Amino acid sequence: MSDRTFRRPIDWRCGARTDVGVVREINEDALVTRPEIGLWAVADGMGGHEVGDVASRMIVDSLARVEDAGRLSDFVEVVEQALRDVNNGILDYADVMFDNATMGSTLVALVIRGRVGVCLWAGDSRLYRLRNHQLTQLSRDHSHVQELIEMGALEPEEAARHPNANIITRAVGVEEDGFIDINVFNTQIGDTFLLCSDGLHNTVDEQDIVRILGGRDTQQMAEELVQASLANGAPDNVSVVVVRGEPGKFG
Repeated sequence: MSDRTFRRPIDWRCGARTDVGVVREINEDALVTRPEIGLWAVADGMGGHEVGDVASRMIVDSLARVEDAGRLSDFVEVVEQALRDVNNGILDYADVMFDNATMGSTLVALVIRGRVGVCLWAGDSRLYRLRNHQLTQLSRDHSHVQELIEMGALEPEEAARHPNANIITRAVGVEEDGFIDINVFNTQIGDTFLLCSDGLHNTVDEQDIVRILGGRDTQQMAEELVQASLANGAPDNVSVVVVRGEPGKFG
């Protein structure tokens, strides 16, 4: 006779919202939520009218088509391959339609299998985890100001006001070798994940993010986060996806 410990399964519930913001005329953000296969993503296009929105839409359309591959490692590879393919697709599109003009998109994606999560990202769209009232950023911005912070030349609280705050150093669709960073971490019941474009984290401070993520309904949390950004002026498009782990049923 042997003792066996059964971990309670986790049901991942989500809410999402995107808004053009107060200043912009077109929404270059796009998002995808696929809780049935454990995949969520936010993309923030760049390049201006009729360019950035194309890039972000190409990314989320590609992720909306990926199929579940079973094991976590296999599924992450499927997602990575989809991003490599869409990176090349955006480069080809820019070459043909816009005379090789620069277009692209930041990306943050979350994959969850059981009690393991994976963040894939390029640029300054972010993934946060709220656990036990502690907010942790699980992605690292690919941006000029982040490099200055790491060199000790800039304080984190000065980043949003820096004149080069909008300069990113990596994105999907900009270079042939479009590298995607990956972070693997554990998950547990009660974890709340926030995927967002910079339109959210540049306008809503972490204290307010923690307060709003303390709610009960994921869609309501997403709505409140966007409303907080709009109330603060929202000079950019703002997009959020909120994912929370609830106790699942055995069997």
